[in-house]
Formats: sequence, structure tokens, C-alpha cells
Amino acid sequence: MEKELLYPVANVNRRNESLDGLWQFKFDPKSIGEQADWPKGLSDTLDMPVPSSFNDYFTDKDSREYVGDFWYARHFFVPTEWQDKLVGLRFDAATHRAKIYVNGQLIRSHEGGFLPFTAEINRAVHFGADNLVVVKLNNELHRDRLPAGDTATLRNGHKMAKPFFDFYNYAGLNRSVHLLAVPKTRVIDYSVTYALDGEDATVHYTVTANHNADTTVRLEDANGVVVAKSNGSTGDLLVANAHLWQVGQAYLYKLVIELHQDGATIDTYSAEIGIRTVAIVGHEILINGQSVYLRGFGRHEDSNFAGRGFDLKVETRDLALMKWIGANSYRSSHYPYDEQAYQMADKAGILIIDEVPAVGFKMAAASFLGGLDQNFFDGDWIDSLYDHHLDQVQDLIKRDKNHPSVLAWSLFNEPDTSSEKCVPYFTKLFKATADLDPQKRPRTFTLNEDDTYETSHALQFPDIYLLNRYPGWYHKWGYEISDGEAGLRDELDQWAASDIDKPIVFSEYGGDTQAGLHKLPSVMWSEEYQTELLEMFNRVFDSYDFIRGEQPWNLADFQTVEGNMRVDGNKKGLFTRDRQPKAAAFYLKKRWHDLPLDYKAKGAKS
Repeated sequence: MEKELLYPVANVNRRNESLDGLWQFKFDPKSIGEQADWPKGLSDTLDMPVPSSFNDYFTDKDSREYVGDFWYARHFFVPTEWQDKLVGLRFDAATHRAKIYVNGQLIRSHEGGFLPFTAEINRAVHFGADNLVVVKLNNELHRDRLPAGDTATLRNGHKMAKPFFDFYNYAGLNRSVHLLAVPKTRVIDYSVTYALDGEDATVHYTVTANHNADTTVRLEDANGVVVAKSNGSTGDLLVANAHLWQVGQAYLYKLVIELHQDGATIDTYSAEIGIRTVAIVGHEILINGQSVYLRGFGRHEDSNFAGRGFDLKVETRDLALMKWIGANSYRSSHYPYDEQAYQMADKAGILIIDEVPAVGFKMAAASFLGGLDQNFFDGDWIDSLYDHHLDQVQDLIKRDKNHPSVLAWSLFNEPDTSSEKCVPYFTKLFKATADLDPQKRPRTFTLNEDDTYETSHALQFPDIYLLNRYPGWYHKWGYEISDGEAGLRDELDQWAASDIDKPIVFSEYGGDTQAGLHKLPSVMWSEEYQTELLEMFNRVFDSYDFIRGEQPWNLADFQTVEGNMRVDGNKKGLFTRDRQPKAAAFYLKKRWHDLPLDYKAKGAKS
């Protein structure tokens, strides 16, 4: 678990310089780089933009599909006046594992391609001079790593990714790289929880510093006016006439933390927070005690050219599309997103189901690529996988726990729960993560179509049920869609007849649609069929009170591996990959704008 995951800021005590831009780049198919002294510098390199995935910049297939070791390098300058600070390189993501060298010295390693880490470089850096950072990356997939998959070797000697998941294995320095200078005595973490009392609110805070120091905390409103302050590393901030963070109507306060020694301020850290509470009561999802019906999407960090590289332009467009269509939520399928996405959701009043990259935990999910016929949790890789899984859940919650946009934690996507062999793993993970979130937000995971009310052995674990269901597409498709609807109702009738009293959110459903393909009467892949499929699901959703959310798959088309079930990627988006609407988007826009936020709540207007 990472010691420090605060998002970088620049102020009188801290420095944060971007190292984004063109880096040197080089493949290492024979893994000779370390032996050949590549940590001391690269030669015969290409220019590669950071942040981005390397894959889509190439015009030859061997490069695009490259699997193995590859390297990045760039020079950077460290000012002399930083000598009394801790200097670090922060990588917002490095897919999937990395070694960081500075001036030829190995500084640290990191496993996991979707969460940040910092390499402290004081022992290797030259102050007031030029420095060289070299990064060795590896994008191979393994069953005991997240996300899960295999790495095959073709007869020509080239490695190939065999993912147990249905999105492309984009790799590289997909997010920003920062050069940081922070005080040696500093804030390393903070947490906030909230209590509401009529028009007033209490913000309980906890600040963690790496060394002893006096702590002061203040809260400023959106106009910069101080509304509460306190002394000590833990305390309460009493806010009269509090502005609450509401879905679609976000209000953010600024929390300012200062450390003092001998009368001097030695560190300052500030972040925006939103005062709001989250609770699950029976079938209801409550924000500030008010029922909320989720409307939104599963998404992917995926766009033309940059691949999985974070792009503020794409994120801004996606939020504009969600506002246009009437969405109020999304799931960070199937991995944690760039932190800027959460900051933007905080400001937009969008709820996020925050997902760890525990995807592919089902051998049948690899059937597109020749998966094995066995239960995933029966494999000899499970003990090692669990350690990596827990580590990333810990970092996910530590990183994102203070974002008001985060509604829930999703600990798996479509794991194999159809056998009792999953139960020990789930029991251990849910027990180990029970106290990680000070706000005690719900924990959940998505249930695949094979994992139903009748077949799943893990229904005791989630606080919210997320169902991924595909009648009308992967089965009972086309003219059989009426049987697909009947079968879906049969399953939901079983949930209704049970003693389970928790919300169900449909977190995936839909069908691939080729934009511009029209057919009367409809056929699969046509825009008409996509609309009819969504209409079928919505009839079902409206029939059951305990269904409290709908998130069709997907916001936009995205890239996958090649396969005979895909035409240049997954086309289930309501928008194309270049973010233009399909016909079904206009249908959903009308439905979602007509639905009240508290749809299905007791006494709510329908």
C-alpha cells in the first residue's frame, strides 16, 4: 500500500511541475535493457507523447500489439533551492508494472497500471543540474495480477496479450508525470466524514503527518470566506447553514490544512470537499437522506489516438454528453480513472461507482480467446492474486475516499461466483476492506449473467447489487427478444420473492450498434434495434420497485482485441467513439430528463 496518495498541489510550501510532453521511447522484446545499461540512457529511440498509450501511434501491427518490456526516458532540471525538500517523481499511472531509474540508480518498482505512486529521488538527483529519468515498463497479463489474463507466445516468437476481459490492453504512461518538491515534515493524508443536523453540518476531519507538528484546519466557502476552523490533527468543523453537495447541484468547500513548527508554517495542503452523506436503507440509495435513482453508464478511458491516455478534452466532452442526456452517475469500469475525472465529477454533481481493476476473474470470460473450463477461484494463482488485489483496493480507497462524487466501491467486475470456491476469497477480501473507508460507503461488485439469484454463492457480500445482463444480445436476440424479456422477468421475480432488501442497479445491458445502419423492421446491429432493446429493459426496470438504477453499456464505443464478435471494437455505446450520438441516445435523453431524481421513492411523483 502506498504511504502517500495526495493529489499534487503547488503553493508556498509545495512545488508541482509537469513532466508531460514528448519522451524517448523504445521496445525491448528480448528484455536486454537492464543488462545493456539502458537505465543510464536510451539510444535509437522514438518520440512518444505522455500521457498516452503507445499502441495507436504505430502503423505496423507488431508495434501496436507489442507485449513485453518497453522503456521511456526524459531529462529534467531540479532547482538548487529544493535541496531542503523531499523531491519525488509522481506517476499518475504506469501500465502495468514499472521500474524507475534516476541518473542510472534504481529508485523503486510498482505493480498496477491504474493507480498513482511516487518515487523519492533525493539520493540520486543532482540539484541545480540536469537529471535523467528512465522508466522500464511491462504490459504482460497474468492470472495472479490485475487485470487478469494470459500472455501467449506465437510461433514467430512474438508475445501476445490474451486478456480475460473485453477491452483493449492499452499500455504506457497513460497519465501525467509530476516532478514534486514537498516539505520533509508534511501532510501525507487526510480524511473527512459528515453529520447533518437540520440546516447545519459537522465536518469531522483527521489529518496524518509524517512527523510531529501543530495542525490547524479551516474550511472556506465557494467565495473564499472562512466558515469554520479548528486546531489539532483531529477535530470537528461546525458549519452553520451548510450548502450540501447534491446530485446535479454540486457545492464545494475548500479544506485548508497547515502544519506549524516554532511559529512558522512548514506545510500547507488544500483540497475541495463536498458535504454530503451516503446511506443504503432497504431498496433506497440515499444522498443527504434523499432517495436517488441512478441514471448513467459504464464507461472506459478510451479515445482515438491516445488510447487509454487521459485527455482533459475527452473528459470534458463526456461530461457534457452526460449532462445533455440526463445522466447523474457512472461506473469507473473496469479500473480507477485518472484523479482529474473525479475532481470534474465533484464539480458536476455526478456520482461514481469506483471500481478496482479486478476484471477477468472468470475463466469463461476468456472464451473469446480460448479460456479454460474451470472455476477461476480454484487456480493455484489465487493466493498471489489476493495480495495484489487487496493492495489495489487499499490504494483505491485511500486515493478517492474524500471525493463527494464517489458513491460506492466496486471490488470486482463479473467474478465467477457460481461455485462455493469463491466464498473464502470473498470473505477474506470483504473483511479486510470493511474499515478502509471512513465514510463507510457501500461495497459491491457486478454479477455476470451466469451469476444469478439462484446460482451465485456471493449474494451475502454486496450492499448494492449490480447486475450485468444481456438478453436481446448475447442470448435470446433478434426476434427472440420477447423471450429474453420474459426470462429477465423470471429472474427478477425470484429476487422479488426473496427476503433480500437491498437496491439493484443494472450496471450493464445493451447491444452492439453500427452507427448509421438503419433497417425497417429492425435487425441486430441497427440503430432501431438498439432503441428497441433499451425500451425492453426500461419496461422491466419500471416494473420492479427494488431496481434503483440503470447504467447501460456503454457511454461510447471503445477498442477491444480482435475477434469475430467485434467489428473494430465494442459498439454498444450510445455515442460513437468520437462522441457523436446514435439514435438511442435521443430516446434515453427523453426518458432520463422525464424521470425525477427520486424516482420510485415513497411519495415521489412518477
